[in-house]
Amino acid sequence: MRRCRVLLAIAIGGALATAAVASAAQRTITVSGTGIVTSVPDQAQFSFGVATTASTARSAISANDAQMNAVIAALEKAGLRARDLQTAEISLTPNTNQGGTRIVSYSASNQVTATTASIARAGSIIDAAVGAGANLASGPTLTQSDQLQLERRALKAAVGDARARAEAVAQAAGVSLGAVQTVTEASSSTPVGGFAAAAAVPKATPVEAGTLQTEEDVTVTFAIS
Repeated sequence: MRRCRVLLAIAIGGALATAAVASAAQRTITVSGTGIVTSVPDQAQFSFGVATTASTARSAISANDAQMNAVIAALEKAGLRARDLQTAEISLTPNTNQGGTRIVSYSASNQVTATTASIARAGSIIDAAVGAGANLASGPTLTQSDQLQLERRALKAAVGDARARAEAVAQAAGVSLGAVQTVTEASSSTPVGGFAAAAAVPKATPVEAGTLQTEEDVTVTFAIS
């Protein structure tokens, strides 16, 4: 009987110790932190294309091919390499009369994505494409070549911001901040600018690099005592 009582006491003592640990683990502060890193973009991506219309599908495609080849040649002459150009979309669409009962013509389009590592040359690239016959244009998408490093810097700043917030909360609550329990990455974003195609002018079409903001958000849980 004495042995059973000892075992029961040990079991109860262990359960109480586990409950105490669980209770302590529940004493936490959870905060959100934001880190923003500002950088100057060093890459620009555009989409250039050609849209043509003709009475037959073959003639629409043939006219489009000739014009698009001229655009690609002009982009290469402007300094872009083959690896900087990628076909994005090719389409052929029949056009019908108002009643939709008869095909009256065909529209063909071909678009290529062009990427330049020199934003200073972006304006001349736009002018080269438009001058060679591109009648579709969009962009730029401005990016930083070292985006991964920027994201890591923003994450580090976000965790630092979360710690500062948690310390302020702990001080106000009269408790001490402990070790980090969990960290969750919430989101990241990179705002970009826009471009509207314009007629060719004596000077190159202006493209301003401006700045980008890489933002990272985290949620951090700290132990408190």
